[in-house]
Amino acid sequence: MAERSSAGKRQRRERGSLNPDDIIDGAFELAERVSIDGLSMPLLGRHLQVGVTSIYWYFRKKDDLLNAMTDRALRLQVYAIPYPFVETANWRETLANHARTMRHTFLANPILCDLILIRSALSQHASRIGAEQVERTVARLVDTGLTAAEAFDLYSAINLHVRGSVVLQRLYDKNGDSDGEARAYYDSILIAPDTTPLLAEAMSNGLRAGTPDDHNFEFGLHCILDRASRLIETRSVP
Repeated sequence: MAERSSAGKRQRRERGSLNPDDIIDGAFELAERVSIDGLSMPLLGRHLQVGVTSIYWYFRKKDDLLNAMTDRALRLQVYAIPYPFVETANWRETLANHARTMRHTFLANPILCDLILIRSALSQHASRIGAEQVERTVARLVDTGLTAAEAFDLYSAINLHVRGSVVLQRLYDKNGDSDGEARAYYDSILIAPDTTPLLAEAMSNGLRAGTPDDHNFEFGLHCILDRASRLIETRSVP
């Protein structure tokens, strides 16, 4: 019913008025309601009030459309998380703030998460953008005293930490949307004071094992940054 109602608000397009940007705009609008998984060319055609062949003229298959959406999503990500984001003199704070901002951006935008983090296939343009961003970040971290390999490991670890936290939460949300009763593995751990007293004590203070929450994210982030700080401090000692 929602689909027919929204489609009724659109005027029938004139022949030849459709362009790739219009298709991508419509795909994002539709994905907000049906998700990336539920997006299809026929459904998009009905949403745009055009024949599906008009879409295939520009995008031969769904993967081509998703690549174009990913390119735009990456541009949105760059806008939401300005570059450069690592200041050499204050590398730890700026890198930590970047990680937090990146996590918040993906958690707040499931479509962005599905396109960039969960969907593995990227267009050449999208891959090039990602590589150039990592190159700039690694270069600034090298200026702090890390080797290129150490700087690369540091950013890779933080990037993996952010992605893992976001994707785990996103998959949990998607499973919950599908049946309404899905439970994550960390919600199924049985904790009893008589058999697991240490775990019971920790969890009584609000801690949760393996949960992608703010506390666990911050703990892991600080562990990674502490390791890099020790490397830099070691290099600075005569």
